[in-house]
Amino acid sequence: MSSHEEEEQRLLLEDGLLAESVNKGPYTGDGSVDIHGNPVLKENTGNWRACPFILGNECCERLAYYGIATNLVTYLTRKLHQGNAAAARNVTTWSGTCYLTPLIGAVLADAYWGRYWTIAVFSTIYFIGMGTLTLSASVSIFKPPSCEGSVCPEASPIEYAVFFLGLYLIALGTGGIKPCVSSFGADQFDDTDSGERVKKGSFFNWFYFSINIGALISSSFLVWVQDNWGWGLGFGIPTLFMGLAIISFFSGTSLYRFQKPGGSPITRVCQVVVASIRKWKVEVPHDSSVLYELPDKASAIEGSRKLEHTDELRCLDKAATVSDLDAKTESFSNPWRLCTVTQVEELKILVRMFPVWVTTILFSAVYAQISTMFVEQGMVLDTTVGSFTIPPASLSTFDVISVIIWVPVYDRFLVPIARRFTGQERGFSALQRMGIGLFISILAMSAAALLEIKRLSIAKAEHLEDQNVAVPLSILWQIPQYFLVGAAEVFTFIGQIEFFYDQSPDAMRSLCSAISLLTTALGNYLSAFILTVVTYVTTQGGKTGWIPDNLNEGHLDYFFWLLAGLSFLNFLVYLGCALRYKSKRAT
Repeated sequence: MSSHEEEEQRLLLEDGLLAESVNKGPYTGDGSVDIHGNPVLKENTGNWRACPFILGNECCERLAYYGIATNLVTYLTRKLHQGNAAAARNVTTWSGTCYLTPLIGAVLADAYWGRYWTIAVFSTIYFIGMGTLTLSASVSIFKPPSCEGSVCPEASPIEYAVFFLGLYLIALGTGGIKPCVSSFGADQFDDTDSGERVKKGSFFNWFYFSINIGALISSSFLVWVQDNWGWGLGFGIPTLFMGLAIISFFSGTSLYRFQKPGGSPITRVCQVVVASIRKWKVEVPHDSSVLYELPDKASAIEGSRKLEHTDELRCLDKAATVSDLDAKTESFSNPWRLCTVTQVEELKILVRMFPVWVTTILFSAVYAQISTMFVEQGMVLDTTVGSFTIPPASLSTFDVISVIIWVPVYDRFLVPIARRFTGQERGFSALQRMGIGLFISILAMSAAALLEIKRLSIAKAEHLEDQNVAVPLSILWQIPQYFLVGAAEVFTFIGQIEFFYDQSPDAMRSLCSAISLLTTALGNYLSAFILTVVTYVTTQGGKTGWIPDNLNEGHLDYFFWLLAGLSFLNFLVYLGCALRYKSKRAT
């Protein structure tokens, strides 16, 4: 342990914010095992010693992902010759799919394969998709045709097919591993050891830091390679790094701690619902101690600790109520009729998290603008700085730089300061952290709208409204909006990862991570939906609309103000949900 960590734990103990360890034995107390299924020694496995391999995997995988995602809208408009609105919809639909497929990986990990083997299988699919995409941009028979003067021929069906096959194999691969990597990393810290529990909070910060190191390289170097050296090389380099990600992950196998899969979480949820309905006439006892639960310390769910009974949603307690028929027939082994308290509480936790989950969807719609509307706005700004031309998509570098700055500032400075005021081990609770991020996102959209107002005023003054050209306003003026989005990410996205891992039942952590990622999918779909509605409504009667192909005659600022207004209303709803939320209690 470093001197910094020792000092931090000493201060926590003095302030009464850190309890003594529940588990002081040589073995982990959270049920983790080694790859062979044997109990693991704490001093030889897990903790920070296992994390470099996981963080290295995440850094390389994110470099590969953002190597495709960051500049994808440019490829679609310039190589596949799609319009601005169509390209933006394709990007957001694909991005949304990347955050929808985690449900597949989560169910497989929690129910059958475990997180380690799920990551291994979907990483292979991911690598195949990357290779296919590289072929589509490299091999002449699959490459889209180049423009001849002002004539840009449409790509052929086979060219579209190979490109989108590779793209959606990537969506399946990255989605399959997304809910597992952060949870697998957090599994390396024993919840029953107070010292390791505090380190887990830092792990989430540095996990997101690793993501953005990969994104930084993609949004700067790789975007430049794609725009200047060609898309074959620009897609080939991310493919190489995906291979390195797989190597890094397997290299740490002997140091990892593994959680056993606990069976299908979806099946358990259905069992509670069915058992509750079957007993809808049964009265729930006032004494919760008579509800059905196994007598010993072990839970009926593999890889899960027991959960304490809570008084909310008492209608679900019918599933754990021992009826006269159950007692008479001693029917205690049919979970479709009688469930344990822990199983019922799993569903209650999901229901309690739902309002918080819903209110984070709009934030993801705001974040989606980095790879769509921010890039298209940048295309009509002056991209030259001296003799150097800045690719519009590379401005997302400043979002990444913002995250890279904010993570250590948050972890090393804000947390100790906030800890003195809030009494939280981690400075801010996950809900407080997410709320701060949602507020900052309102400022980000407002900054983008103000810049667009200035850009349009210059276009009008220079009589450029009818010309699809850049206005004489530096693209560097986009930096504040990217920087604000980065700050919002550090608070909202990392807080979201913490919240859904900490509050989820032990045997549902991959599923709950997938559910949190689903907000990003729905946010991308919401962004595409808003774009579609705005385009339809604002072009009625032959009008130009807010977002035409020539943005100089449009009103992109109205679109940004719309998102800012929706974000403000969403923030108010979130505050109400967060104030009413009650945390999980494990025994």
